[in-house]
Amino acid sequence: MHTDLLQDAKEHPSNSNMPPEDVENNQLGIFDRPLPCFGCGIGWFSLLLGFVFPFMWYYATILYFRNYYQRDPRERAGLAANAIAALIFTVAALVAVALIVL
Repeated sequence: MHTDLLQDAKEHPSNSNMPPEDVENNQLGIFDRPLPCFGCGIGWFSLLLGFVFPFMWYYATILYFRNYYQRDPRERAGLAANAIAALIFTVAALVAVALIVL
């Protein structure tokens, strides 16, 4: 019985208890760095800045449609919010112009 334990110890070195590396997700640490623009990302920063300068919403919408969020998927929600804000602003501006002209 004692020899069986020795044989087992030879076959399985002590570092075999380490978990295997994650082959599927080898870029796990890529999102550890903070987002640009004070840590909130380009999308959310553009949304906030858009209330003062609405053309930032259109800039972020262009980034959204050009799939900028594939560089960092954390940007997707903020860029999508800008697309919605740009749509609402455009409709409101068109209604305002229509009421003034007509």
